[in-house]
Amino acid sequence: MKRRKLLWYSLLFVVGCASEVNTADQLAITAPKKLRLAVTDVTGIEDLQRDFGAFRIALAEVLGIPIEFFPVDNPIAAAPALLSGQVDMVFAGPSEYLILNARSKAIPLIALQRRNYYSVILVRADSNIKSLTQLKGKTIAMREIGSTSGHLSPTRMLMDAGLDPNTDFKIVLLNDKGVVALKKGEVDAWATAFDRYQNVIAREGLSEKDFSILVKGPLLPNDVFMVSNQMAASFVEDLRSRMIQNQDKLIESIVVAPANQKYKGGQLITAKDSDYDIIREVYRKLGQENFLQ
Repeated sequence: MKRRKLLWYSLLFVVGCASEVNTADQLAITAPKKLRLAVTDVTGIEDLQRDFGAFRIALAEVLGIPIEFFPVDNPIAAAPALLSGQVDMVFAGPSEYLILNARSKAIPLIALQRRNYYSVILVRADSNIKSLTQLKGKTIAMREIGSTSGHLSPTRMLMDAGLDPNTDFKIVLLNDKGVVALKKGEVDAWATAFDRYQNVIAREGLSEKDFSILVKGPLLPNDVFMVSNQMAASFVEDLRSRMIQNQDKLIESIVVAPANQKYKGGQLITAKDSDYDIIREVYRKLGQENFLQ
């Protein structure tokens, strides 16, 4: 009887070892020889190296495979690159994710959580405007069309206040120069992300006392790393697990770049497609569902 038990345990050990080897072999087979990375709001290889060069090195060390940059001219250009297999991973903002997901079925992998990531609409401290409804007939400075925090979210707040974006106010796209235009009285309000507002006024040598926050929006979905749906599911799960387990190293490599200070103090969390429904709703309210097709 003892001999039979010994043989049984030996068989279990052999089977278990074989299973481990098979799993390791499976990952080795499904893992790409290299990973090509695009960042939607950074154009040109030099800018990619400046802002994400340290991250590329850190991610390669975490995954044990080489990482190459794949420059894109605009966020939408990443969609055909994903579909054709020219790029494997894309880092994008919430609204860009929705477009890429709709057009290439990209898989949300990891979200980079930002502290204080919400939109604000500001007026001058001496302005008579005290509510959103008083912005009817006024001019509002925003970021580029499609910006989550500087266009879509503020527009939704104005719509929720009963204003029609087509007739009730004028939008001018000034990016960060909106704060200067507001200070000079060239526009009546400025919409942007709260953390960007703090950084911009510091850079421009202005004071928070010069402005009044008219309204703060809800917390916004996070920027997200997404991957091609052509990747093996086992590799995607391994990639997600390794990034979360090594997030301190990865985030530290991202925030060394001055352009990425907004991610300081953030963390990597699992991303779900449903996290971005709030932005989908804005596109629908604006009648711009075609962007998500």
